[in-house]
Amino acid sequence: MYFTDRGIEELADRRGAETVTYEGLADSLRAFVDVHPEFEEAVERLATWLARPDDDADL
Repeated sequence: MYFTDRGIEELADRRGAETVTYEGLADSLRAFVDVHPEFEEAVERLATWLARPDDDADL
């Protein structure tokens, strides 16, 4: 297990039953970057990756 998996597992355990929209996720990512601007590039890369269509050959 990667170190980051702990946060992913906590997210799944605490909020896994909730329904999430991409608009809500985008709002949460913006709020996170407002508080933690040093992670802007990583959040931007994650958002770009999530926005790609499932059939994108680069995935």
